[in-house]
Amino acid sequence: MSASRIGNDASFVVGRGRSAAAWRALAIATCLMSAQCVPGLAAEEEPAPPAATGSESKIRSDEDGWLDLSEFLDESYGFVPLLIPITEPAVGYGAAGALVFLDRPTGEAPAGLSRPNITAAGGFGTQNGTWGLLAGDVRQWHDNRLQTVVGAIYSSVNLDFYGVGEDAALKDDPLSYNLEPTGGAARARYRLGDSHLWAGLTAVFITTDVTLEESTASPELLDFTGQSDVGGLVPSLTWDSRDNILTPTRGTYCEGSVGLFAPAFGSDDAFQRVGLTLLHYRPLHPSVTLGVRGGATLSFGDTPFYLFPFITLRGAPVLRYQGEQVVETEIELRWQFWKRFSLIGFVGGGATWSEFEGADSNKTVLTGGTGFRYELARKYGLHAGLDVGFGPDVTALYVQFGSAWARP
Repeated sequence: MSASRIGNDASFVVGRGRSAAAWRALAIATCLMSAQCVPGLAAEEEPAPPAATGSESKIRSDEDGWLDLSEFLDESYGFVPLLIPITEPAVGYGAAGALVFLDRPTGEAPAGLSRPNITAAGGFGTQNGTWGLLAGDVRQWHDNRLQTVVGAIYSSVNLDFYGVGEDAALKDDPLSYNLEPTGGAARARYRLGDSHLWAGLTAVFITTDVTLEESTASPELLDFTGQSDVGGLVPSLTWDSRDNILTPTRGTYCEGSVGLFAPAFGSDDAFQRVGLTLLHYRPLHPSVTLGVRGGATLSFGDTPFYLFPFITLRGAPVLRYQGEQVVETEIELRWQFWKRFSLIGFVGGGATWSEFEGADSNKTVLTGGTGFRYELARKYGLHAGLDVGFGPDVTALYVQFGSAWARP
């Protein structure tokens, strides 16, 4: 289903927004069940095993007596059950559950570059009937120089589509649709020398079945019901100097990628996606951390509708604001004002733009919000809490384990 096959403005608009939800659901669930909720290792050194006194609590700190899960995480290698709430406004409230197997990697790694091996299997469901099954494995090899990630998904996602930009036909009468993606991805990345630079390559193949309800605003959109295949390779370069993968306080994460999709890799159409993500953390005071996130995603060629980018800010439902190109930024300030408690404030902005049938369709979105964190595992740098995000269309609640900008 390529752009060259679109017959009019309305049908081209829906081509930007359907199965991207499956991609986003995979990312959300993967972060919830692995990167955000398992122990990463701090940049300075690996946590030492607890002293075998026989009297230490596994859920309270000997340092200050507050609730702290560090000692529990030290001994949690093995199967760990997780139940995590989902609060994404696009699909409603729900939960993700999984069994996660944790294992310390063998071999040596420079300080701050060691990560656990993770294998997870589980599922998720939400109040609007969205559900899915997920499995994944993250593994370290050769003294933490090589990392492999394998994931698979089977899901059914229910969403509303509002068009691209200021689409008059769908703005007040959104189109309901269902996506059923089946497939997976495999990534390998290699650390160059003892630096923080990684070179990676990802292979992707996903088949998505699309079902659209009848729309009085745009009945011709029903022409997009059917199956679409996407297959391709995504080379990437990543610089990661964060002091912690859970709640960083200093360092930079920068990743650039180019997605190359073509029939030779199993894709229906040939297209490209260029992405750039930048995260930077800086301590302004021993109790105050400034975080800045920026990103851009550009799509070219006969991009399938479900891979057109969308704005991903707190206060903006996923897939609500889409375009052929998207840029966005968000600034966050965290103040650890008393003992283990922190206050959060954030503001963000994003813009989308597209061109079809000789007309531009642009949209600008501003968001902001506040939240709190509790230092749940001091040895691992894990803070958890709630955010409230305000956008032009919704007020949304987000449960956070670690950074809202999680990157494993």
